[in-house]
Formats: sequence, C-alpha cells, structure tokens
Amino acid sequence: MTTPTIRIEDLAPYLIGEARILGLDLGTKTIGLALSDVGRRIASPMETIRRTRFAADADALLDIADEFGIAAMVIGLPLNMDGSEGPRAQSTRAFVRNLAQLTDVPVVFWDERLSTVAVTRTLLAADTSRARRGEVVDKMAAAFLLQGALDRLNGFLAEQDGEADDGGA
Repeated sequence: MTTPTIRIEDLAPYLIGEARILGLDLGTKTIGLALSDVGRRIASPMETIRRTRFAADADALLDIADEFGIAAMVIGLPLNMDGSEGPRAQSTRAFVRNLAQLTDVPVVFWDERLSTVAVTRTLLAADTSRARRGEVVDKMAAAFLLQGALDRLNGFLAEQDGEADDGGA
C-alpha cells in the first residue's frame, strides 16, 4: 500500500458515494481530528488523539478511517509565514511518508498557517476558559483547515460542472 499525496483539485475521483474526508491537525503532542459530513460540505470537530508513538498513532487513525469510511485525509502543513517549510513541515511530511506504507487512502496537504491562531481568537471571543480552549483547540483547528479544503474542493467541482454545463458555448 502506498498513500498518494495529491492536490485538492485532483481529489474528486477518490470521492465515491458518501465517503467522508478526515481532517488532521498534526501537533507534536496531539492530533486534532475533524470529520466531514457525507456530502463533504461541512467539517465538524471530532476528537483529539494524544500522541504516543507512530505505530499507535497510525493505528488509531486507520481505525477511525475504517469506522467512518474515509475516502481521503486532509493534513495541515505547518508552513512558515513566508511559505517556506521548516522542521514542523518536514516532520508532517515524514509522518505522511510513514503512514503511506500502511494505507491507500489519499492525503491532501493543506496550508494551515494561522489556523490555530484563528481558532484561538474565536474561542477567546466566545469567552472560553483557558482549560476548555486547551481541550478543544486542536480538533477545532482540524475542523478549520478541513472546512477550508472542503470549500476549495466544492468550489473547484462547481467550476468543473459549470464548464461541463456550458456545452462549449
């Protein structure tokens, strides 16, 4: 098995029926998870996995992928503000390379710059306690980045449908 890493624009052929997409915010201590609905329109925060070792982390992710019929994973790529890749991005790519040996579920990398910042600001605006923010920020960040990917995917698919409906006019 080898997981293909693909662009969001190339994901459509993998999305058969009511398969869902799993969003991951891969941190050093936790993995925040979010799940799309079967129509792949809405991302919902799911859970946070406490990281231990790669094999256990991968097993947990693959169990979730099987349980929910996951067609693809969107994994946040932590780029530097200038768009370059630092150690965290390299670590994320290494995680995906290792995961690729265990599954054929395609992976889309998604620029996650400022996702945690945006979620934290939203939680602060909602007057969420520090303890509660700590509990939910990772899965909320996963939902934030998955929603961005779903919006882009659906926009791209709508553009394709519009071109197909034009009949060449």
